[in-house]
Amino acid sequence: MFCFMHLRPLSLSFLVLLVAGAAMVCVAVTTTATLHGFRGCAVREFSFVAQKPGCKGLRITTEACWGRCHTWEKPIPDPPYIHRHHRVCTYSRTRHMTARLPGCSPGVSPLYHYPVALHCHCAVCSTQDTECETF
Repeated sequence: MFCFMHLRPLSLSFLVLLVAGAAMVCVAVTTTATLHGFRGCAVREFSFVAQKPGCKGLRITTEACWGRCHTWEKPIPDPPYIHRHHRVCTYSRTRHMTARLPGCSPGVSPLYHYPVALHCHCAVCSTQDTECETF
């Protein structure tokens, strides 16, 4: 059993910092390992550079949808000869935010609008709120 009464204040401070540092490393390793093995769809922090013609870029950190969704294809005897079921991790609830971009030219609005994910789910990709890519 530890007796903290005999430790000097500096030693006690060092012990507290050591324990806090070890806890932060454990959380960081656990979070990274969890994201690599994650299956499903969830809200995750995301950073990007907001840009538009006539303004300088601004780094924005927001919440976005991230994950993997169940998808499948099966052949069928009639056209189109394949039945596809492709879903993507996308927004189900959002809040819209506005940032002010720096260094905009005269006559260019500095306002930049972007979504913040509140909840995500697996659904068919909609170009209305998601960047859909086909291969």
